[in-house]
Amino acid sequence: MRDPARWTRADLDRLVEDPATTAPVLGPSTPRVLPHHDIWDMWPVQEEDGSTTAVLGEELWMALSAPAAGHPEERHDRARVRLLGRTAERWRDLGDVFAEATSLGSREWSGSAVRRPDGTVSVFYTAAGDRGEARPTFRQRVVEARPRLGVVDGAVRLDRHAEHRVVLRPDGRYLSADDVAGGPGRIRAFRDPGWFRDPADGHEYLLVAASVPWRDRFMGAIALAHATGAGWQLLPPLVVADGVNHELERPHIVVHESRYYLFFCTSSRVFHPAGHAPTGLYGFVAPAPAGPYEPLNGSGLVIRNPPARPNQAYAWLVLPDLRVESFVDYPIAAGGDPRSSAPKAARACFGGTAAPTLDLVLHGTSTALVR
Repeated sequence: MRDPARWTRADLDRLVEDPATTAPVLGPSTPRVLPHHDIWDMWPVQEEDGSTTAVLGEELWMALSAPAAGHPEERHDRARVRLLGRTAERWRDLGDVFAEATSLGSREWSGSAVRRPDGTVSVFYTAAGDRGEARPTFRQRVVEARPRLGVVDGAVRLDRHAEHRVVLRPDGRYLSADDVAGGPGRIRAFRDPGWFRDPADGHEYLLVAASVPWRDRFMGAIALAHATGAGWQLLPPLVVADGVNHELERPHIVVHESRYYLFFCTSSRVFHPAGHAPTGLYGFVAPAPAGPYEPLNGSGLVIRNPPARPNQAYAWLVLPDLRVESFVDYPIAAGGDPRSSAPKAARACFGGTAAPTLDLVLHGTSTALVR
């Protein structure tokens, strides 16, 4: 394995405001996917070739969900994985993926899913905390469940009582993510498993948002794990944020014109120093899954929120056809941080639904949004 790519301050110094990497301002209102629940961090159920699974004329998607009540930032303490049907016209609620108290954490965080030839779906997710704990903790590990997918009485059904098993924990290369207290942006990471099959040789990988040591603190990294006959084997990181950022979330790979595009998202508040670069989707490109990787557009920036709406969207996910999905976060004008507002004020500002789809163009080491 090669040494990891290092995302450096010199890379970020190349970042410029450019329409090609700036998302358009969202309109005054975006329809809610679920009327009484927030949703965020969406991902499709994939076929093994990377395409999106469709059943009965609907694409199958998963997302994190929580009741739309209280402070929006508290949704992470109640998150459950939910199944959704999607057509060009609408989203449809298909219920929680897992039965109550069957997953291994006190809540479920982001992941990925792939339909297998035997009719099951490998659902990879982050088990956060421990089942039954009195108050949320932030211990993280990567879990797989294999519910069976079928059609019953003309409706899509997943077996909600599948067995859950831990498939990845941090090893010596990655810090344990076992914080008892904290919150978004302030805890170590070992989460967001992103499944990927290399079309060149058929090998399966998981990408994981991880943490590695940096001085007396930690910095963000993207871990890679390879499927073997004995299970998942952790490999050295693909990218480390060389003291510039401590949270590289939702990593995933898209293959385009024989190049491997590695994407992740991060927030302005988790850069060192905070605010040094915008909240956005960032990425690297390499000739092979293991690298060597170089930052896209010189700086790594692929999509940023518009400066007038710095928190309008988050959790961008690039699909194989180069559509980009995300969710509406706080689509308000620049000013005070809505995350620190009182619950009622923050709730009035929060989106909690799917954002309009964007389209991306990839050309070698450069990218651009389609206008």
